[in-house]
Amino acid sequence: MVERYALEPLKSLWTLKAQYERWLEVELAVVEAYEDLGIAPKGISRSMREKAVIDVEDILRIEEVVDHDVIAFIKSVTKDFGDEARYFHYGLTSSDVVDTANNLALVRSMDTMISSAQRFSEALYKKALQYKDLPTIGRTHGVHAEPTSFGLKFLSWYAELLRDIERLNMVREEIAVGKLSGAVGNYANIEPRVEEIALGKLGLKPTPVATQVISRDYIAHMLSILAITAGTIERIVVEIRHLQKTEALEAMEPFREGQRGSSAMPHKKNPILCERLTGMARLMRSYVGVGIEDMVLWHERDISHSSAERYILPDAAMTMYYMLEKARYLISNLRVFEDKVRKNIAVTGGLVYSQRVMLALIDKGMSREDAYTLIQKIALKCWEEQSSFEVAIRENEQVKNMLRTEELDAIFVPDYYLRNVDKIYERFIDSSK
Repeated sequence: MVERYALEPLKSLWTLKAQYERWLEVELAVVEAYEDLGIAPKGISRSMREKAVIDVEDILRIEEVVDHDVIAFIKSVTKDFGDEARYFHYGLTSSDVVDTANNLALVRSMDTMISSAQRFSEALYKKALQYKDLPTIGRTHGVHAEPTSFGLKFLSWYAELLRDIERLNMVREEIAVGKLSGAVGNYANIEPRVEEIALGKLGLKPTPVATQVISRDYIAHMLSILAITAGTIERIVVEIRHLQKTEALEAMEPFREGQRGSSAMPHKKNPILCERLTGMARLMRSYVGVGIEDMVLWHERDISHSSAERYILPDAAMTMYYMLEKARYLISNLRVFEDKVRKNIAVTGGLVYSQRVMLALIDKGMSREDAYTLIQKIALKCWEEQSSFEVAIRENEQVKNMLRTEELDAIFVPDYYLRNVDKIYERFIDSSK
């Protein structure tokens, strides 16, 4: 993981020392299970816990000789155990320890991410309420369409993030499995009851069927859900990037005192955080492809997945957490220029009210085809000449013959487009209960 993007507590959770500590946690849970079943002497797991020392440098020195990280870990940790060492790693294979410990790390990472996502959702909902009644121009294809509520942007993001949180909780429960079933997963040298007890102590469930490893569809699914969540964040930040363009300048990401936007141009305030999060979303999607590739292993197991997962699991967890935390900071401190938001509705000279004029003519008896043709002709002329659509409509004889001045006055106001926004909010709140 790139150091500048590693945030606590996940940074510490994915260190090499923390990995060895989880391996020891799994090993000792198995010894405790043997104690519970009367296979190992009572108190032996406590004795092991007191004697065990995680010495990363020592483990790495041993690994240079044996070229096997789990064997190096066992030799280092058990060097002061004496005869007790025979109960350590008894009946297990390396993947029992590694896969179970990895899932422990993933579950704990998911807990942190879910908590962060919930805080992020609160920031979004607060903005959704704050700007519910602020009219803004809606854009489709990047082009002005019709006015809408600025708060609806945030409500839409909030609703999507709530679905992300549901999916994160689901995959957190799904990934909370372990495997302590031996060399090819058939419990030849360890009883299923030992696995059940030991995993219970770790807060995990046995995966229903394993080979030498836990099937990698669990990880592929988790990575897919993380990528979808990253996609939600990218959707948000791309919108903010557009709104921060000089021509729009309706919103802007926070710019701290002393911050500088360009080494060459002192005036610059660039959406660097939004762009950073956009780039990270690309990374999150790339991990999905690796996760799916890792699903296909030879027979009961090969290690083609191992090197890939050493990269992508800590990186995916820490990248996702970073994105959630920084997105929350972004939304909480987002600057919204309300006057500019309102002003931008009018930059096309009223073209955005074309549908309302057309519908008003239809309501007066004009055919839809005739109304559309008339309004489009006026609108396109105004577009080309950069003249006022509202003035052109008020001066058009056909329109004047069908619509009174007060009826036209009621058309060219943005607040009309917010008349059902409260109902959208109410429906959303009802659907979320």
